[in-house]
Amino acid sequence: MKITVVGAGAVGATCADNIARKELAEELILLDIKEGFAEGKAIDMMQTATLLGFDTKIKGVTNDYSQTAGSAVAVITSGLPRKPGMTREELIGINAGIVKGVAENILKYSPDAIIIVISNPMDTMTYLALKSLGLPKNRIIGMGGTLDSARFKYYLSVALNCNSNDLQGFVIGGHGDTTMIPLTRYATYQSLPVTELLDQETLDKVAADTMVGGATLTGLLGTSAWYAPGAAGAALVESIVRDEKKLFTCCVSLEGEYGQSDICLGVPVIVGRNGWETIIDYKLNESEQASFNKSADAVRAMNAVLAEMKLV
Repeated sequence: MKITVVGAGAVGATCADNIARKELAEELILLDIKEGFAEGKAIDMMQTATLLGFDTKIKGVTNDYSQTAGSAVAVITSGLPRKPGMTREELIGINAGIVKGVAENILKYSPDAIIIVISNPMDTMTYLALKSLGLPKNRIIGMGGTLDSARFKYYLSVALNCNSNDLQGFVIGGHGDTTMIPLTRYATYQSLPVTELLDQETLDKVAADTMVGGATLTGLLGTSAWYAPGAAGAALVESIVRDEKKLFTCCVSLEGEYGQSDICLGVPVIVGRNGWETIIDYKLNESEQASFNKSADAVRAMNAVLAEMKLV
């Protein structure tokens, strides 16, 4: 099996590194537009193979999509990373053309590939891929909610002083500081609702910290985070190639689910061999549904920029 990661920056390289360590493919193609960049990253990673004990062959290429032919999964991380003070909306004009071109080139050589979108603004880039590629909706997955949910569980683990692997929790809605919705009502610690362990003030702080989790790291690092986003992308790849049927929050096409249509937004889905396979209905209460609708409105406002640019 072959997997492609487009974009050899910090997120793409981290995603590729995780894929190789887990031996999810016989061959991994790392592609970048910058001359020699992907080749260097690939050689560096391959020189860890004997130290880490993996057998995946990693090949770096400069803008040669023919090398990606026959890929089962393609992860798109290309685009300008968010800078301090920059909103995801401001990225649309720059990244839309990049993502559209990358996706079209991938499908030229791998018509059956499942596409995972990490590039920001992720909800809008996923919608762009859906509308411009003509693929079955299950083969286009936006990663954002997977990352947001991991951050949610991290902040819950800090509040509870517990192991984050003992927690279950999901973030739905848009992948943005004001559009994501941490579902504290459904979060559990070894099946026990966290609402029975934490007071409302603490739960509100966990939710607030989760929502600005990306911006917090951008402020600290001077650029977007990469370890967790890369790992989130690799986790989705793993669930696909190993047909794990795991439940993740992913940005997918909605056709009436959660009261929304003609939009790609984060909801809980089963991910397996065919891409995303089933949307799970979490039965939102009135307040949660109102937040979800508000999130959808904000994402639609960003999507409208694509129409203005005549990209969809």
